[in-house]
Parts: sequence; C-alpha cells; structure tokens
Amino acid sequence: MKLCVDIEKRLGDFHLRVSFTAEEETLALLGASGCGKSVTLRCIAGILTPDQGRITLGDRVLFDSEAGIDLRPQQRQVGYLFQQYALFPNMTASQNIRCAVPAKGAERDRLTAEYLRSFRLEGLEHHYPAQLSGGQQQRVALARILASRPQAILLDEPFSALDGYLKWNLETELTDLLAGFPGPILWVSHDPEECCRNCRRVCVLEAGRTGRITGMEEMLRRPETAEAARLAGCRNFARAVADGETVTAPSWGVTIPWKGPAGTWTLAVPAEAVRLGEGPLRGTVERVRRDTRRTALLVRLSGAEREALLWAELPPSADASPGTEVALSLDPERVWVLPG
Repeated sequence: MKLCVDIEKRLGDFHLRVSFTAEEETLALLGASGCGKSVTLRCIAGILTPDQGRITLGDRVLFDSEAGIDLRPQQRQVGYLFQQYALFPNMTASQNIRCAVPAKGAERDRLTAEYLRSFRLEGLEHHYPAQLSGGQQQRVALARILASRPQAILLDEPFSALDGYLKWNLETELTDLLAGFPGPILWVSHDPEECCRNCRRVCVLEAGRTGRITGMEEMLRRPETAEAARLAGCRNFARAVADGETVTAPSWGVTIPWKGPAGTWTLAVPAEAVRLGEGPLRGTVERVRRDTRRTALLVRLSGAEREALLWAELPPSADASPGTEVALSLDPERVWVLPG
C-alpha cells in the first residue's frame, strides 16, 4: 500500500508545496522547525484542508481538489501520533483505547484488554493520563492508534520534548511496537540521527517544498542542497565560483578540483573534513566547545573577513584553547558543492 501526497496549502505568507510517495516503510520527513512538516501531516490526516492537490492511500482517495473529495479524519484510516500524544485527560488508559476500537459489546472489551496486554499496560487500566509517565502515555496513544486499525501512521516528532536517556528508551520501544505494522509510516523529525536509526529512506522538506526521496545514508554522505547539508550536521558554508575544472570560495581563500558546470555554488564542508596541523590555510582559534563526543573549534582564517570562519572537530580529549594559531586544510573528497 502506498501513501501518495501531492498538495499545496497557503497559510499567510507560508506556501506549502509537497509531493512524495511513501511505500510500505518508515519514511523520514526531515526538516528544520517551521518548514511545514506538521502542516503536511495535518493535511494528510484531514485536520487541515489543502488548497489544491491530491492525497491517496492505496486505492482510496483521501483528498482531491478537482474531484471535490475531502474525507473527514474519521474516514481516512490514518493514525496520528501527536507530539504531546493528545490523550483524553478525563478518560483512563483503558477508556482512551476502548473509544478507538471499531467493535461493540464483549468484543470491544476483549480487544481493549488485548491492546492493554500487548502494550504492557496491564495494571494501568484505570490510570488517567496525568498519572502516567511519558513512556506510558506514548504506549496508550499508540495502542489507541492501532486499535482504530489504520492503514497509515503519522509520527509528529514523537521525542522532541524528551531528554536523551528517556528518548533512547522510548525510541527503541516505539520501533519494536511498530515493527509489524504493514502500511506506510511517516516519521517527522528535525533530528537526522533519529531518522537514521529508524528510517531507510528520507524526504527533506525545505521552506515548504519537498526534495527527492533518497536513502538515509546517501543523504548524510551526499546531501543535494545546502539545507540538507545543514540537517546532516554541516556548519561550514561559503559562496563559491566554479570554472568547470575547479571551485573557489573567495572568503576562505580555498580552491579545490571540481569538474562541474561553471557558475555560482555553495561550498559545504563538514567539520570533520577540516584537517588541523598542516595545510595552506592559517587561522586563530576563536572558540572551543566540548561535549562527550568531540571538541569543536571555531577558527578565524588569517586576514579574512569576519564571516570567514571554519568549524573543525577533534577528539574530546584534544588540547585546544582560544588564541592558538593553527594550520589547516580541507579534505577535497569530503567537500560538497551544492546549488545556491
């Protein structure tokens, strides 16, 4: 079963234009805050009405502006896991699940009990959402979604408000619970590492527009746009000019071999592609930032303009301090030449 989305929606000055197809897979919809990810999900779920376009799920048309089709959310068979789970606060865990079960009487009770057991919620049946932990609330919300027998599932940044330890545990739990789901799942996030752990393919959403669907590993190794490079963790960008044989970033004073169309481009350099200790470039360390995995250095290139700064990464134990003069070079095999 496929979820095919090709729609436009205007909200004030924001113009959403998205087009993609999700197969029977978990597809990442990756983008920065404000790029239109949640608007896209709301249009698919029927909470918002697109201005024009078409949405289909399998052989069913959920929305078609030309044909005048706009199914109500209850008719779409699309499960939507909201960021805050959207449980009914005045209902217990059992009641939240029971209200979604499409059966009556004893069969409804049996299925509700089955979902409580499957999602390890036994003993919590009579607890209200406020009495449940974040992980328990998420399990109730997901059980309610699956109890409605959806044909597609939408996950709207399900871990955005959680700390690292809790996020890791809930993420593992969620992927286990969804492992047997037979339809398309859209996993919306601004975190490329989260998407990489859970999705094989990705569609990047930038300023309301979708790009080409690619493999997750491909997107991280070879992003196709500057925004995709930012999402992949790149922090070094400069305007560049290509002549067909080389590409030059004047503000950095860098020229590297590159065979491609002449014109203006954007040079994107991952911090790990900046080599310290040798090379033709000279600079002064302006800032040092450390965390558990790396030491990041912000280097101002000698004689360069204020914006001519480069981030470089060293092991977390590296000894570095502001004011240190360093030599550096760029690994040409890891430099991305991108449109723009």
